[in-house]
Amino acid sequence: MKLARLIEGLDIINISGETSEEASAVCFSADKCSQGALFVAIPGLKNDGHDFIPEAITRGAKFIVYEKNMEFPRDVTAIKVPDSRRALGILAKNYFGNPSGHLALIAVMGTNGKTTITYLLESILKESGLKCGVLGTVNYRYNDKTYPAPNTTPESYEMQKILRDMADDGVTHVIAEVSSHAVDLKRVDDCDFDLGIFTNLTRDHLDYHLTMENYFQAKKRFFTEILPQSRKVYSQKMVINADDQWGRRILQEVSSPALTYGIEGDYAIRATHHELSLTGIKAQINLAGENVSIASPLIGKFNLYNILAAIGAAFILNIPPAMIKRGIENLSNIPGRLEKVASPEDVNIFVDYAHTDDALRRVLQNLGELKKKRIITVFGCGGNRDRGKRPLMGDAATRYSDLTIITSDNPRLEDPMAIIAEIESGIDSGKIQKTASDELQLKNGTHGYTVIPERRAAIEAAIHTAQSGDIVLIAGKGHEDYQILGTRKVPFDDRVVVAQTLKLRSP
Repeated sequence: MKLARLIEGLDIINISGETSEEASAVCFSADKCSQGALFVAIPGLKNDGHDFIPEAITRGAKFIVYEKNMEFPRDVTAIKVPDSRRALGILAKNYFGNPSGHLALIAVMGTNGKTTITYLLESILKESGLKCGVLGTVNYRYNDKTYPAPNTTPESYEMQKILRDMADDGVTHVIAEVSSHAVDLKRVDDCDFDLGIFTNLTRDHLDYHLTMENYFQAKKRFFTEILPQSRKVYSQKMVINADDQWGRRILQEVSSPALTYGIEGDYAIRATHHELSLTGIKAQINLAGENVSIASPLIGKFNLYNILAAIGAAFILNIPPAMIKRGIENLSNIPGRLEKVASPEDVNIFVDYAHTDDALRRVLQNLGELKKKRIITVFGCGGNRDRGKRPLMGDAATRYSDLTIITSDNPRLEDPMAIIAEIESGIDSGKIQKTASDELQLKNGTHGYTVIPERRAAIEAAIHTAQSGDIVLIAGKGHEDYQILGTRKVPFDDRVVVAQTLKLRSP
């Protein structure tokens, strides 16, 4: 592509060198540069792309986009910009021909519920005969093709590339989980979104954002800066959970027209009646004046909120109520989201991704309303992440479980026992009994916990301890099929370990 066309819309401080030549490719990793490529030097969270400019040039890059004061060889065209990360999004959009302009693009934002909503909305759209793509935490997928998801939301270059691939393959609608990191790091600034869904905001990622207000402002920026620039024609572009306090702030502080959903108020999309059980959800939904009954195999009140969010988005997209109903009812489960693992006995075993104190509290409160006997919870906290949530998760788990087994999650470079100690610091020792790992049977009505650092052993102990009528919740990793120990990523899937353990469980 001609350089002049590639840099259209770029905020340029200075250009030195030849500007009439063709750029063969755009890259932001030096090792991916080839002859004639344009390299964008981005200051990253761990490494600075400016340090790799010499390697990019050695590999053949002829054009460099940068933001720091530097000197370049005479045969290199150097383009200085105020923000090279922002520049990458514009360059990628131009290079791939602005693919989001040819797709219906829906963003799902919030701490909890994003993945489930993408699956629900995908099911609804498919029932309507539309070709759908999804970008999210579990994977990136479209037209029976599935790719690993290194990030919940791809870097701006990868975002534009996969949107182009989807558009070229006939996809009409794309649902993207948009993380606060993605908004803050400007990965989606140059995407033309049709609408955005906001689910809720609870404590997470404070190792990055530092405060809840910063975290909220990152989410809010999507609705104040990114969504309004869209040229799409829908009269409403926001679908907001009005039962959530942060959702209400968006409604108050953002001027765009919004479709509200919830259970507690007179909203456009609301559940007028619902029944929850371990077999699923039955609800009467008021859909902007029209009543729709749904029966979903998903479990818990939080999933009712997720259903309402998906219904709201589908309504704006003009999907008929009958198709919305079928799409919801035909979705049986979501990987690692309160995913039930088949058990031959009267023990309900769930694997869930809950990795914040609020998410863990919510899932346990929901299960608590449905339990026959005890709830046994296995969980840990990830290393090199927000340490402040560890004692909060310890409190949530032990407060709402009858028996809690604290174990390792992805310890990364931290000492697993140090992480566990921080979890234990939040437990009310006056009310919660610490039990030896070989004495897990508790009297009815008591709450206790134990520590089993090795995750497989913790899961095995929970299942072997469970009795008829108990619920076992294995939380924190959900769909993940690995565990990060130090710098190694080793195969580990909670669901597989549960299945293996059940085979060995005594009759």
